[in-house]
Amino acid sequence: MLQWFDPGTYGVMVFFLVSGYIIPASLERSGSVRRFWISRLVRIYPLWVLACSVAAALMSAGIYRSRGGPGGLIAVVAHMTMLQDLLAVHGILNVLWTLSYEMAFYLLTVALFMLGIHRRSITVALVFSIAGLLLGGILPTAALSREWDGDMVIVITAIAMAGTVVLASRRYVFGGVLGGVLALALVLLNGRVSPGEGLVILAVMFTGTAIYRVERAQIGRRAMASALGVVLAATLATGVWRVYGQDTQAQRAWCLTIVSAAVTFGLGLALRRRRITRSLTLLGRMSYSVYLLHPVLLAVMRVTFGNGPDRPSHGSLPLLILFVSVLLVSSWTVWRMVEVPMQRLGHRLAVTSDEKERTKVAPIL
Repeated sequence: MLQWFDPGTYGVMVFFLVSGYIIPASLERSGSVRRFWISRLVRIYPLWVLACSVAAALMSAGIYRSRGGPGGLIAVVAHMTMLQDLLAVHGILNVLWTLSYEMAFYLLTVALFMLGIHRRSITVALVFSIAGLLLGGILPTAALSREWDGDMVIVITAIAMAGTVVLASRRYVFGGVLGGVLALALVLLNGRVSPGEGLVILAVMFTGTAIYRVERAQIGRRAMASALGVVLAATLATGVWRVYGQDTQAQRAWCLTIVSAAVTFGLGLALRRRRITRSLTLLGRMSYSVYLLHPVLLAVMRVTFGNGPDRPSHGSLPLLILFVSVLLVSSWTVWRMVEVPMQRLGHRLAVTSDEKERTKVAPIL
């Protein structure tokens, strides 16, 4: 299959499009950066802490292995920023790399919003897609961590991250700009993957944002159609030219995968006003749990049965059925016991912060 199609890349590209479509809307609907950060942190961190803690416990027991090893305190700090993949640190869970780019997108979205240029999503998507194509093979990878003390880069990033959330939440424009600069610097100069790939991811996310703006009549459909063509062409060319070089099979798989992700998102938009069965909406609600828990469950099953459902062998179909069944039950349980209560808490905290914010005068700076 991988000679023609990469299901992992396909899934995360659809996720990035959906995230780009939804996240700015959640910020602009309330107009409160403080509420945005509260909702995002409460939404992501509780389950993230649980999954990482379980993975760490399994690593200590010799059941689970991480490409980056257990790490020390500095690795924990890198993970707490959720920018670990942009700090040259392997995630304790291999799927955490997507959250690094998600966090970079949050920082950029807040920066654009506080500067009052958040509606220029087409321009942003075009800049990132073309920059990925032109600069992807020129800019270095993990340069900051390699040229300076990597631990110091992580500490500075953590401090800057905390500062930007606090300052932006208090409506200081400088805080939002600081976060945007931090995100750009890390994507361009310090990712574990090439800057071209990082810029493509940001371009895809802001393309989702631009599509949202078309629906809100903030952007014309013709301009959007032209921009979509350019972003898609630049994304395909980046993979073919910058990322996979002379590997024709990988180039082919990249192109088919990216086009499939775009078509899937388009079909989702076309069907968004139709009633969806409760089972599918439930799966969507607990998809974050599925995403974070499945690597841990795979590791446990490999140790327990001597084989994983993701590694084809004789008799692996029953193992696959068992894996999916246990995963769905576990994810539903965690969703009900962790995600839902924390989302309710986040809503209460956001409402309280809104009430306090209305009584204050916005800072001048």
